[in-house]
Amino acid sequence: MKIKFMTKRWAVCLLTSIAVFSACNDLDFLEEVPKDFLAPQNAYNTKEGISQGITGLHFRVRNDWYFGEELQDVGAIYKGLGTDIAFHGEDPNSTRFLCNYVNYLTPSSEYVKEYWDRPYKLVQQVNLLVEGINTADESLFTPEERNALIAEALFFRAYAYRHLVSFFGDVPVVTETIDFAKTDFVRDPTTMAYQLMEEDLTFAIGNLPNPGSEEAPGRITKGAAYHLLTEVYLMQHKYNEAVQAATHVIDDFGYQLMTERFGSNPDVFGSGDAYSDLFAYGNQNLKENKEGIWVIQFEPSTVIGGSNNRWTRAFGPAYFRMGNTPDGKPAFRGELVNGAYTGYSDSLGRGVSWIRPTNLSAYTLWEGNWNNDIRNAKHMIKRDFYYDSPGSAYDGQKIDFSKYPSSAGRDPIRDTCQYIYPYFLKFADPMNVLDNEATSGNGASYKDLYAMRLAETYLFRAEAYIGLGELDLAKADINSVRARSHAKPAETGEIDIDYLLDERARELYGEDCRHFVLRRTGKLIERVRKYNNNPLNPGLNIQDYHVLWPVPQDQIDLNIDQQWTQNTGY
Repeated sequence: MKIKFMTKRWAVCLLTSIAVFSACNDLDFLEEVPKDFLAPQNAYNTKEGISQGITGLHFRVRNDWYFGEELQDVGAIYKGLGTDIAFHGEDPNSTRFLCNYVNYLTPSSEYVKEYWDRPYKLVQQVNLLVEGINTADESLFTPEERNALIAEALFFRAYAYRHLVSFFGDVPVVTETIDFAKTDFVRDPTTMAYQLMEEDLTFAIGNLPNPGSEEAPGRITKGAAYHLLTEVYLMQHKYNEAVQAATHVIDDFGYQLMTERFGSNPDVFGSGDAYSDLFAYGNQNLKENKEGIWVIQFEPSTVIGGSNNRWTRAFGPAYFRMGNTPDGKPAFRGELVNGAYTGYSDSLGRGVSWIRPTNLSAYTLWEGNWNNDIRNAKHMIKRDFYYDSPGSAYDGQKIDFSKYPSSAGRDPIRDTCQYIYPYFLKFADPMNVLDNEATSGNGASYKDLYAMRLAETYLFRAEAYIGLGELDLAKADINSVRARSHAKPAETGEIDIDYLLDERARELYGEDCRHFVLRRTGKLIERVRKYNNNPLNPGLNIQDYHVLWPVPQDQIDLNIDQQWTQNTGY
């Protein structure tokens, strides 16, 4: 349920109704008692119902932020658009996809509203579930089981408030179910939200299972709670506490950076390594994979609750749209399905260029390690594309737009931003099209996705050490990640927050929410202006006040009994 406010008209109607019925001695006959349908009063009074409630929290996060649905703007921004690492490739001058901060971030924007509504829906869901668990019959659970369920729910409340505080600053801190029209919410100071996050995660750490003891893949463990708590401490610049929390993750639960090959090794592009194995279909939940801390679960649509992710669609180039070869033949024949050629490649999927890497992500970050850093290997970042055009003199040749005659009328923006650009193949699922063969899966995949991975924990701790001025310790953590990738070790003199941000981009491109990272390190404005090379709007017209997003105007307007001040600049 979204936090929503009541207009004066409806408030008057409610008061009138109360007055009309106040003469009755007994209003019990007006109270609905649901018996044959689910409602908040009866959804969580059984073990099965509470279990479904926990599943519902996972489902919401998956669908809201990991492309469980085709969310386009929301999911794409969450994974990098509008930062130093990516811009919208399909149409760099679009009015959508955060191509222009001034025009896009307005109080009336439907996308800004989604960034407010979705975490609050999660908060309401958590509060309702916790209330249900607390009031459920005592015989349903042991005290330990009850606390474990509450702990998992509270983890998600902290997850939601970390999002709200980062994007909007002061926000209402809601810890109880809202089941009536409330028009006097207060924008509480961020300190209250941080305190709640710390309390929720501390309880979670004390009551969640250890990694390996969780009920099913993807369930929340102590490791995930410590990892999120580390981030919450970093947001507050509590660097000593962040070091301690990260150290628990690194040392206490048997997690390891994967350095040897494991699981399924498809090697579709002719080579592979331990890093590429992390992203191969089916490898995310294997017991031998010691690096995954929290993995978002996807299942084919034939499975109840199944849902695909759209990362191939979002990150992949729209190569199939590029038209003809220089000698006028179709550039891509594609796969043979039901007697016809599709125009799509099963190895590349069907991308539509929502998230195109900046030059920083695609080129600058790899200077000095181009040939040795396995994260830049040809099977991890595909830079060379080839014509699939039997009958053309160019069939099998590398695509080179300089070979086209001027009469071809090529559009260099579309050619290099939408059709062909460096493709981070961690988001592809090559040769694993489970449905819609004629459209190469339509850009969908059922591959599980990392929400938290140990490499990030090392970089969290390095960030904290930089904040403490302990550069040698920060270097050691960064080099733990670099060593796995065969990158040259960093030197102490290189270590600062920008180096850390560069290393995060190399290791975690598209896995984390880059906005969180840049905002808490104070680097959002600077690095967007410096590195976002959207060819039609370099720097994306970002202004100093865009550190925070505007509060949706409808939330201000409907909160009639408590005046809110809009964030600066809007």
